[in-house]
This record gives sequence, structure tokens and C-alpha cells, in this order.
Amino acid sequence: MIQVIVKDTELSQAALEGMDVFLQVFIDAIRQAIGGGEPTEETMAQLNADQMTLLCWDTLHTEVMSGGFVQLIHNGYGPFIFKNPFAKALNKMWHMRELSKRLYEVHTLWLENREELEKDCTDDEFMALFERFPQFDDYDDWFVENEEELVEQIARYVDENIEKFAKVE
Repeated sequence: MIQVIVKDTELSQAALEGMDVFLQVFIDAIRQAIGGGEPTEETMAQLNADQMTLLCWDTLHTEVMSGGFVQLIHNGYGPFIFKNPFAKALNKMWHMRELSKRLYEVHTLWLENREELEKDCTDDEFMALFERFPQFDDYDDWFVENEEELVEQIARYVDENIEKFAKVE
């Protein structure tokens, strides 16, 4: 396992600035520990389940908040989110049953539509995907409407289990 280190001073300051900033300290430290950027199969194997779940959350959160599940899937993150035990970890370990349930439902939609959603296309064709796949709209809306509460739940879990995410120095 890779050792992930966060500075106590940075963590204390981040906690004062808000839950998003607090989580970002851990996300950045995990990404830095694996060499920056997106995790690969090799680097994922060096992370524990909670660290990996947090990176999946970060990807899910970033993509869905900026363009919904259609964007997440089109940008190639379907396998990262749906082929990992991310939804299961959210349910069993992090006690986020509602988000987990919705991810399983979106997983089904991904399987049904992934070929079309993942293929290369122009910007106009990409924008047309949102019209062609309205079945994702309710999931996007739910995520956006509940984003603040979801971030709070994630931050609370991380705060209550800091040792699972990083060593604080």
C-alpha cells in the first residue's frame, strides 16, 4: 500500500473553509501519492478500499456536476465507476444507501447504452446525446439536488475514519 500523507495544518485550515475543501485535501494527497492524475490498474492496486472509493466519488462528483451521467459515461468513466465495487462500498461501508441504489440503476442504463454514449463524436453530436438519452435526467437532477448532503456524508465518513485515508503529520 502507498502511504498517503496530509499535513495537520493544511487539514485544519481546510476544515475551516468547508467540506469540499476538506475532502479535496485527501483527494489531492491520494492522487499525489499515486503519481498525479487518474488512477491506473497498477496504482489502484496500491490503494485501500476507502481511498479508491474517495477517488471514485471525486470523479463521479466532478463529472455529474459539470455534465451529468451522460458526460461521465461519454468521457470514459463508466468502467471506473460501474465496474469497481464503488456502489457496494458506498452502501456497505459508507452507509450511503440511496446514492448506491441510484448508481446501480444508472449502471443498468450504462450497460444498455454504453456503446452509443462512449463512441467518439463531434461537440454537436455530444450535445445531442442529452436529448437522445433523457432517461439519465432524473438521476442528474437527484444528484444535483442532493449534492450538498452527499458531500456532507462523504466528509463526515472521511473525518470519522481519517486513518483509512491518510496519515496526518
